[in-house]
Amino acid sequence: MSQSAAPDPQADADRLEAAADEAIAACSGNVRDALKALIVANEFLESEVCELMQAVSHAYARGRFKTYSG
Repeated sequence: MSQSAAPDPQADADRLEAAADEAIAACSGNVRDALKALIVANEFLESEVCELMQAVSHAYARGRFKTYSG
């Protein structure tokens, strides 16, 4: 039987550093542009979540989701 590994904070930190470096590199080294791109991406994902939550039938979700306007 396999056991799940304990969370590794160092691995998580390394993964985030690599992702940040990747985002900055994708924006030609401009940190400000990388930050703006990530904010836009986050807003898009938030709107997608809202649309999906509205599409799921209330009976199916049984009130698990709190609706919010964003």
